[in-house]
Amino acid sequence: MRNIFNQFFGSATSGGIVLFLCVIISLCLANSPLGPAFERLLNFPLGYETSSIHLRYSVALWINDGLMAIFFLLVGLEIKREVINGGLSTPRKAALPILSAIGGAVIPAGIYLLTNGGTPTASGWGIPMATDIAFALAILAMLGNKVPLSLKVFLAALAIVDDLIAILVIAVFYSDELHLIYLGYAAGIMVLLLLFNKLGIRPLAFYLVPGLFIWYFVHHSGIHATIAGVLTAMAIPMKAKNEAESPLLTLEHALVIPVNFLIVPIFALANTNIRFERAMLEGLVSPLGIGIIVGLCLGKPAGVYLMSKLAIKLNIAQLPAGATWKHVVGVGSLAGVGFTMAIFIALLSFDDSLLVAEAKFSILVASFLSGTIGYLLLNNSKTITKSQ
Repeated sequence: MRNIFNQFFGSATSGGIVLFLCVIISLCLANSPLGPAFERLLNFPLGYETSSIHLRYSVALWINDGLMAIFFLLVGLEIKREVINGGLSTPRKAALPILSAIGGAVIPAGIYLLTNGGTPTASGWGIPMATDIAFALAILAMLGNKVPLSLKVFLAALAIVDDLIAILVIAVFYSDELHLIYLGYAAGIMVLLLLFNKLGIRPLAFYLVPGLFIWYFVHHSGIHATIAGVLTAMAIPMKAKNEAESPLLTLEHALVIPVNFLIVPIFALANTNIRFERAMLEGLVSPLGIGIIVGLCLGKPAGVYLMSKLAIKLNIAQLPAGATWKHVVGVGSLAGVGFTMAIFIALLSFDDSLLVAEAKFSILVASFLSGTIGYLLLNNSKTITKSQ
């Protein structure tokens, strides 16, 4: 039983399977007699509130602003690790995933704006920009040795840069009116964390406890609270006297299972409770639906392919070992699985509940199509061997 347990939680596909099951459960709940009760549960207020402290929010907001800050903390740790000694650690290593991610973000956003510019849904241009790393890597892992290992590294680095772009977009374009006093408090604590890092302080409590205060102040500053997770991650030291006890790696390893098997599935349960209506099917062919579906299904692979071509043409990067251009297009299609981050941006984009529901449904359809296309392309692609 212990071996089965370890294999399940250690498998790259398991997180994607759990996430998929939670999507199905949430959709079934929303379209069953339990739907209204589930909605009331998500809107139930929790927390503590006084004249000076405001920490009473709905269950849904605690999930989207609280639990997802931990998800962003893990993303921040992964970004920092990749920059220090991973796939983004040298200009030549970083060139292909960075340029591919930029192309895979700009072109889908451009497609969305072409179809939605000047309409009430124009604010959703950030929705088709992001990649769901858990789903994308889970699909790639299902292909096993049919694809070169270098593709996993490429997709992971590309998705991490994608997440960084999405984080910047959220911070700059999807934040409310700024309250500089709270922002100043958060900045002061951040300076303290960087000082801890500089002084060589290693215990994680010195970073995580102040990180909670950064979350509180960022939440009240007008910038989306989840950015606090990334800020905290940037201050956590990578190096240690004993490299095996690196604070950053220790925390990253500790967060992987709870984030992939608890936090992201809970987010999926709370945010894919879509009650199907006829208007949603019509929404798939509305400017909103077309912008999301075409942006993710066609814009993503086109952006990844074109920018990869440019990087190799300029001789600043090279294809992943054993990969062909068909592999690159396949990875670009997997990058069109935008589920978690795309839904998150959709929640920030619209106040109208019908628009949010239509956006979520379009994201589900686009992610399913992108994942299927990517899987089929990669499953039928031949790996280049050294002898070839």
